[in-house]
Amino acid sequence: MESTRVDRWLWAVRLVKTRPDAAAACRAGHVRVNDRPAKPATTVSPGDEIRAHLNGTTRIVEVTRVIQKRVGAADAATCFIDRTPAPPPEASVPVARRERGAGRPTKRERRVLDRFRSSGR
Repeated sequence: MESTRVDRWLWAVRLVKTRPDAAAACRAGHVRVNDRPAKPATTVSPGDEIRAHLNGTTRIVEVTRVIQKRVGAADAATCFIDRTPAPPPEASVPVARRERGAGRPTKRERRVLDRFRSSGR
């Protein structure tokens, strides 16, 4: 078995939950094989690079082994090399916190909080 359909492979290696979801992603243009738009019947073979925009994230994987039936998660992980870049770190904004049980803020504390909140925008 040297090649299989891309929708079947995406489902078999557990990148999508169902095979119809994989076919829909292909038809919508969210899947590319070797930088070419892929239809559900596009064949994939070992060495191909697949870019799939799924669930709001773009996954970049290289096919190492072709399978046609869904297998366990441990076996599925051996069928591809994940080349997805790490997401950029999110800038953490300091949040003003009061100690539990401190009660409502005083007028002065509220003004300080308002100044702090307006300076971040």
